[in-house]
Amino acid sequence: MSAQPATDLPEFAGRHIGPSESDVEAMLSTVRHASLDALVDHALPGAIRTDGPLRVEPAASEAAVVEELRGIARRNQVMTSMIGLGYYGTLTPAVIQRNVLENPAWYTAYTPYQPEISQGRLEALLNFQTVVSDLTGLTTSGASLLDEATAAAEAMTLMRRSSKAAADAVLLVDQHVFPQTLAVMQTRAKPLGLPVVVADLAGVESADDLRTAAGDRAVFGVLVQYPGADGELRDWRALASAAHEAGALVTAAADLLALTLAAAPGEWGADVAVGTSQRFGVPMGFGGPHAGYMSVRPGLERSLPGRLVGVSVDTEGAPAYRLALQTREQHIRREKATSNICTAQVLLAVMASMYAVYHGPVGLAAIARRVHGHAATLVEGLTAAGVDVQTSVYFDTVTVAVPGRADEVVSEAAQRGVNLWRVDGDRVSISVDETTDLRDLEAVWSAFGATGRQEVSIGELQWPTELVRTSDYLTHPVFSSHHSETSMLRYLRRLSDRDFALDRGMIPLGSCTMKLNATTEMVAVTWPEFAHLHPFAPAHQTEGIRDLIGELSAWLCEITGYDAVSLQPNAGSQGEFAGLLAIHAYHEANGQSQRNICLIPASAHGTNAASAVMAGMKVVVVKTAAGGDVDMDDLRAKVDQHRDDLAAIMVTYPSTHGVFEDTITELCALVHDAGGQVYVDGANLNALVGLARPGKFGADVSHLNLHKTFCIPHGGGGPGVGPVAVRSHLAPHLPNHPLAAEAGPEGGVGPISAAPYGSASILPISWAYVRLMGGAGLTRATQVAVLSANYIAARLREHYPVLYSGHDGVVAHECILDLRELTRRSGVTVDDVAKRLIDYGFHAPTMSFPVAGTLMVEPTESEDRHELDRFCDAMIAIRREIAEVESGDVAVADSMLRNAPHTAKALAGKWEYPYDRSAAAFPVGVDAADKYWPPVGRIDGAYGDRNLVCSCPPPEAFEG
Repeated sequence: MSAQPATDLPEFAGRHIGPSESDVEAMLSTVRHASLDALVDHALPGAIRTDGPLRVEPAASEAAVVEELRGIARRNQVMTSMIGLGYYGTLTPAVIQRNVLENPAWYTAYTPYQPEISQGRLEALLNFQTVVSDLTGLTTSGASLLDEATAAAEAMTLMRRSSKAAADAVLLVDQHVFPQTLAVMQTRAKPLGLPVVVADLAGVESADDLRTAAGDRAVFGVLVQYPGADGELRDWRALASAAHEAGALVTAAADLLALTLAAAPGEWGADVAVGTSQRFGVPMGFGGPHAGYMSVRPGLERSLPGRLVGVSVDTEGAPAYRLALQTREQHIRREKATSNICTAQVLLAVMASMYAVYHGPVGLAAIARRVHGHAATLVEGLTAAGVDVQTSVYFDTVTVAVPGRADEVVSEAAQRGVNLWRVDGDRVSISVDETTDLRDLEAVWSAFGATGRQEVSIGELQWPTELVRTSDYLTHPVFSSHHSETSMLRYLRRLSDRDFALDRGMIPLGSCTMKLNATTEMVAVTWPEFAHLHPFAPAHQTEGIRDLIGELSAWLCEITGYDAVSLQPNAGSQGEFAGLLAIHAYHEANGQSQRNICLIPASAHGTNAASAVMAGMKVVVVKTAAGGDVDMDDLRAKVDQHRDDLAAIMVTYPSTHGVFEDTITELCALVHDAGGQVYVDGANLNALVGLARPGKFGADVSHLNLHKTFCIPHGGGGPGVGPVAVRSHLAPHLPNHPLAAEAGPEGGVGPISAAPYGSASILPISWAYVRLMGGAGLTRATQVAVLSANYIAARLREHYPVLYSGHDGVVAHECILDLRELTRRSGVTVDDVAKRLIDYGFHAPTMSFPVAGTLMVEPTESEDRHELDRFCDAMIAIRREIAEVESGDVAVADSMLRNAPHTAKALAGKWEYPYDRSAAAFPVGVDAADKYWPPVGRIDGAYGDRNLVCSCPPPEAFEG
C-alpha cells in the first residue's frame, strides 16, 4: 500500500502530525530509507500487512466536525434527572471547569511517576485523599479508582485477602446495594470462585445472625450501601460488630456528600469505604469518567489497590510529594497480583478535590443541607397528598409505593421533563441533588397528582442521634483558604505551573503514546447534551450519544479487523479483563472449561498477568529470546505441555521491546492448533493503524487504549478508555449490563464497569479524531510515528546502544536505549539520566521497562523534527556528561547527573557542587527565558515509604 501524498491528506492531518514534508524527507535520509512506504515495508512483516486503505472518510474540516457533533448532541434529550443510583446533577464551578477540565496543563500530563515534575497534581491528589479520608473517618485513602462499582469489587478481594475466615466463606451483600455495583462484583467474583450472597442485613445484630443471613456459611466480608439504594440511612453499628466477631470485614459504599452530615463509616465500625466523588463537581457524562475512591482503616493501607500519594522529602530536606509504596502496585507483581489496577482517574479526582477546596467544609455542609431540605420538602408534599413514602430516614432519596402505577407515574414525570427511577411495577424512587429547585419538586408532585408546597424549607436534621455526624472534617488550611474565585484561580495556576505536561514539551514515554490531544477533539466533552446525561436514562433520550458510540465502534472494527467492540471498559486493564472473560466464557460454552492456562511472554506488561489471574486463569511465562523476540522454541514446548488446557496467549504487538516480530503469524497458528485463543494487547496499536489489522493476522481479541492511539488525554493518570474488540465467535461473550439491555449481548459475561458504556462522555474525543483524520490521515500518522522512533534510534545509536531492533536495525514506534554497560562503567543510573533530563526541559522516557537499566523512548507522530532534535541533542549532551564520570574527571556523587534536577532555590543558595551553576541549570539547548524550573530537588522515595503520610501535611512542614 503506497503512502498518501501529503496534498491528498485531510487538512487536520497537518495539524496533528508534527513533522512537515521537508522534515519527513530529512528524517528519511537520516534513517536511510527512500520513502515512508519503503520504511514500513522494511519494518513490518509482509504477511500481516493490510491489503487496502482504511474505509474511513475524513470530515471536510474541524468546523465541519464540530457541526456534526452539534447535530449528534441535539439528538440527546437532556431531562432533569432524579434517577440517582450513584449519579447526580452537580454544579461544576466555572473556575474549575475552565482551569482544570479544559486546561491542557492538567489534562495532557502523564501519571506522576516522575514526582519532581508532578508536584502540582500530586498535591491535588493528596487533597483528594484527605477529603476521602476525613469524610469516611478512615485513616488512608487511595488516589482514586475507576468508579464506585469497581471500587466495591476491589474491596471484595481486599476483604477476602485480609480476613482469616474459612476458604469457602462468602461475601454478604445487603439487598439495598446499587444494582450495578452488585452486578460488577458478581462479574469479578465468578472467575475467582468467591460466593456472593445477597440478603436483608438490617436486622443482623450478632455473629449468629450474620451466619444465618449467609445461609449458614462463614462470612469473609460484608458490603452495605450508605445510604441505601432505597434512600434509607441505616445504623450499621450492630452489623459491623457482628461481622468483626465473626472474623469478617465490613465495607461501606458511602455517599461523600451525605457524609458531611451523616456519621462517618469509620466511626461506626467499617473497615473499608468505597464510592464515587462524581457529585463533587464532576458531570454525570452518561456514566463517566468519574473518580471512584477507597479508604481503609489502619493495617490495610498496604493492601490498597491502585495508587497512593505520600509525603517524602527532597535533597534539601523539604517536604515533597510522590507515589508511595510503588512496589505494591499490582502490575509490578504480575501473576502474584491481587488486582490489575494500574491507573486512576486523576483529572476527575483533581476536579473533585478542588470542589472541596473551593467550597470548604462549611460550604459542603450547606450544599448537603440544601439537598436534604429539598428531599424533605418533596416528602412533605407527597405525604400530604396521601402518597406512601416508604423511606423514613433519608438524605436525598426516597422510595414511594404506588401499587400497580409505577410506569404511569414515571411516564407522567417524564412528560414534565423529569426522569424518575422505576424500582418495580409498584415502586418508584426519587433522588434530589445540588441542582434541584422548587420547579422540579412541583413537576414530581404533579406526576403523583399532588400540589405540594410553595417554598423549600431547610431545617434541622430529623435523624436519630447516632446517625448524625458530630466529628470535624477538612480542617486542613487548604480547605479554608481558597473560597474566592481569585484565590482559587491562583491556586490552580500555582499548582499547574509546578508540573510538566504536553503543553510544555515532549513526553517521550515508551508504551504510553503521549500524542496531541487536539482542542477540537476536546470541545464537546463539556456540552450539556453529553455531560448532563444520566447513564440509566431511557434509551430514547440518548440516541445521539449511542449512535456516536455505534459509529466509533464500527470504525474501530474497520481499523483493527475485528467484528465487534465493547466500549464499556473504562481502562486498558479492564479491557484486558473483559477480553479474557470472553475467552473463558467461549471455552466454557464449548464444554472446555478446563482450559485455564494463559501463556504470557516474560516481556509483557504486568497487567497482562494480573488480568489473567483475575479472570481465573493460571499464568505460564514464555521466555524471551536473545533478540528480544518471543522464544519460539519455548513457546512450542509450553503449547505442547498445556495443549489440553491451553486457554490463551497474551502477546503485545509490536512487542513491548519495540519490534515487529516476524513470527507473529506462526505464534497465532501454534496457539490455535492447540485450541487456544490469541489475545493481542493493543498497547502498541499506534504502530499498526492503517498498516496491519490484528483481527486479520490471527488474533481473536484485543483491548485498545483510546487514551493512547485515539487521543483521549491521559489526564495526569486517568481517565482512560480500554475497549475490547473481538472476532465474531467471541462477540456473544462481551460485557453487558443489567440496567441497559442495549449495551451488550444478552448472554454476555456481565458488566465490567458501573455504567453501561463506561466513560461515555469522553468518547466524542476519539470519534472526532478518527473523523478528522480519515483512513489516509490515520495511516500517515502511523507511518510518521514509526519514522520518528527510527529517527531517534538512528541519531542516538552511536551514543547509546539500541537494545532490540528488527531487520537492519529498524524499530517499530519506540526504541530502547541500553544504559546498563554505561552504568556498570560509570555508576550513572537511568534514574540519574531521567532527573538530568528535567534540567534540559524534558520528561524522561520510560525507565527500566521492559528491561531494567534501560530507557524506552516513544516520540509519537505529533512531535515535530525540532522537538525530536532537541531531545536527541539533550541525550547526546548527557552522554558527554557521563563520559566525564567514566574518565574519572568527575566523581559520580559530585556530578550534575547525580544531583539533578537543580531547583532555582538551590542555585540561589549556598553552592557546594564542583560544577558551574549555569551548566547545571542552563545546559546546552536550554533558553533561560523558557526554562522550566522543577519545584523540588530529587525526592527520597525510601524516606516516604518508611514514614508513610498520605493526607495533607501541616503547613509548618513547609517552613524554612
